[in-house]
Amino acid sequence: QVQLKESGGGLVQAGGSLRLSCAASGSIFSTNVMGWYRQAPGRQRDLVATITSGGITNYADSVKGRFTISRDNAQNTVSLQMNSLKPEDTAVYYCNLRQRRAYYDTWNAYWGQGTQVTVSS
Repeated sequence: QVQLKESGGGLVQAGGSLRLSCAASGSIFSTNVMGWYRQAPGRQRDLVATITSGGITNYADSVKGRFTISRDNAQNTVSLQMNSLKPEDTAVYYCNLRQRRAYYDTWNAYWGQGTQVTVSS
């Protein structure tokens, strides 16, 4: 099993910055993908950014150029630096880790409890 613990959410004015962090513990395989998703009220959970254990990143178009995802493989942590925040970034942000033991295995996904980010206009 894998446990994910997020920190760093809060309230910020438009144009401001926040940094989210997530620490993973438990049975973690060396090859995995960590990332952040968000869910606004009444909407589905959407991808924000992901990063592989090899450092390959992927961003939602809406956050490109404003958000930066990074990770520390030795510490099993992933962070999301959010700059130039907009009111539409307001959501609960969830940390995610997905992994598989071998290429022929199915992926297992794990979620954190979520952290609220509120951007005021």
